[in-house]
Amino acid sequence: MDNSRIESFIRKQNVAFICSVDETGYPNVKAMLKPRKIDGLRQFYFSTNTSSMRVKQYMNNPNACIYFYHKGLIKYTGVMLKGTMEVLTDQKTKDMIWRKGDTMFYKGGVTDPDYCVLRFTAESGRYYCDLETESFTIE
Repeated sequence: MDNSRIESFIRKQNVAFICSVDETGYPNVKAMLKPRKIDGLRQFYFSTNTSSMRVKQYMNNPNACIYFYHKGLIKYTGVMLKGTMEVLTDQKTKDMIWRKGDTMFYKGGVTDPDYCVLRFTAESGRYYCDLETESFTIE
């Protein structure tokens, strides 16, 4: 599977699962809306609350993975990407992924201190489809 086909698959999904590591070393997973911005298979941007448990976990341990899947009637396809997650609070990045309806979640608007951006940077991945798996690296 080439990286452009994997990226195309990811862009079609409406949900992403993000994984963090808690203070006791256990993985935690959370469903999120799809990334706000995708740069190839290398970087993915998500919006979230600065006060969230996940933000604290990423600040303590940036190791992360994200997962996308599609289940059809017969066919199941999934992509896991491993890498690191950064918590970004600079205004330029916040402005970059802000959407008009976000005030429903962040009452203070784009400058709300409880609004931040998670930037995932992928290093490697694993693709699954039709009982076949393939590992790959991100260049």
